[in-house]
Amino acid sequence: MAKKTKDNNEAVDAQVEAAEEPETYTLTREEMEQAREHIEGLQKERDEMVELLKRTQADFDNYRKRNAQIRLDSFEDGKRECIAQLLPALDDFERMLESGDDSSNAWMEGVKLVYKKLTDALKAQGLSEIETEGKFDPSVHNAVLTEAVEGREAGEVLQVFQKGYKAGDRVIRPAMVKVSQ
Repeated sequence: MAKKTKDNNEAVDAQVEAAEEPETYTLTREEMEQAREHIEGLQKERDEMVELLKRTQADFDNYRKRNAQIRLDSFEDGKRECIAQLLPALDDFERMLESGDDSSNAWMEGVKLVYKKLTDALKAQGLSEIETEGKFDPSVHNAVLTEAVEGREAGEVLQVFQKGYKAGDRVIRPAMVKVSQ
């Protein structure tokens, strides 16, 4: 019986609460205007927050892209610096191979094998030799001598003193050349 009384009390409380809360309200013009202004203020605040969120998201996306590009550029710069430091060793290998005899001794074969591995590894990192045939190009050639030669156009590469190299599209070392006048 105590349970039925409790259930009845809860039902009565719910009816009283429903009766106290009217379904419609009558507002004065001033109250309606205040409610409208409050709603407009909340909508404006929401719009400002959405715009701030969009700007923050765009700033973060730009930051992420910029950092990714900086990381890639730094990696490429490090790779080019490493290649540039290995070029003197590559030059020494080439001079040794040019001055060595053509005999088939095992030592010279070993040197050729090491040279090939070194050049293959550098090529895999993007190293390529600068073309020296034809016309002088100051962006990739360094003219250390000029000579007047009959039958040759002015600005034509005559001789290569030191090979030049590029890594990707950047010049690591320009080719040292002699150019016709």
